[in-house]
Amino acid sequence: MQERVTLDTILMRNIKSIGKIKEYLKEYGPVIAGYALSLSPYTRASLSVGSYLEGRLGGRRGIAAKYASIAIGVIATAAAIGFALFGIHALPSHNEHIQYLGSQNGYEAFVPNGQTINYNGQTDPVGDLILNNGTTLHDVIWNGQYASTIINNHNQIVQLNNQFVGQTDPINHQPYDPLKDLYVIKGKVPVEQAIINGQTYYIIEANKINPANIAGFYTYDKWVPNFVAAMNTPGTYAAVIPGNSPVYDWANVTGTLVYETHLYQQYSSIDIAGGYVLALPNKTIIPYGAIGNIAGSSFNNFYVPNQTYNLPS
Repeated sequence: MQERVTLDTILMRNIKSIGKIKEYLKEYGPVIAGYALSLSPYTRASLSVGSYLEGRLGGRRGIAAKYASIAIGVIATAAAIGFALFGIHALPSHNEHIQYLGSQNGYEAFVPNGQTINYNGQTDPVGDLILNNGTTLHDVIWNGQYASTIINNHNQIVQLNNQFVGQTDPINHQPYDPLKDLYVIKGKVPVEQAIINGQTYYIIEANKINPANIAGFYTYDKWVPNFVAAMNTPGTYAAVIPGNSPVYDWANVTGTLVYETHLYQQYSSIDIAGGYVLALPNKTIIPYGAIGNIAGSSFNNFYVPNQTYNLPS
């Protein structure tokens, strides 16, 4: 005959195990209950149910039911606390230290200085960060996407400088000037601080930047801040310098740069293209070249200008 399973049957089957729980809770019950009451609705409910069952069933069964109910509540509380703690540990805690610098609608630029550093097991370029308002932060590390590409690009520009600076532009007969690469970010830049070997650095978390909003350029090294300022000046536009432009004949840095950016394009081992200018509303122009291996789509107007620069009348 199949045994009829009742609450009484279940409680009596487990009376020995419940007895052990009883002894444990007799000693530690007040402490556990105090914490449980302050922490969990599960334990408050189990205590209420336990007291009811003790009075309702009476005797050993009532006591056993009471402590079983309390034990279930404690286990539920422990599970809830464990789940909550797991959730806390699963959060990327470093995110709270990230600041977003610059302007949502502006342009900021990372300018490598040729140094590298090991950060979190990765070799990263070090340099400056120029914000849209002209503020410059030093000791900045670019960490994440494009880090190795930036290092290689910078080394290539340095190599071309070593090859050509000191020689003479065959058109305007002026000496070539050193050029510098920079990496422009459209919008705010995610940055956090870190101390490495006792020195404080600003870390650009590049993996948090949309690749469409990153682009590489090169221009006269002393005009890099001017280049960033020009990009942030309303009314500035990018244009192509035609091959027959009289600008090539100008006996100054501007005239030299329009030819030199082309020259670097011819001898570079990376994909770069020169012969562009930023034309400002005050009629100033800044020659530059574009770096093809970091070319976010937000910068298409700077990579493929739809205007040709003509001298203002």
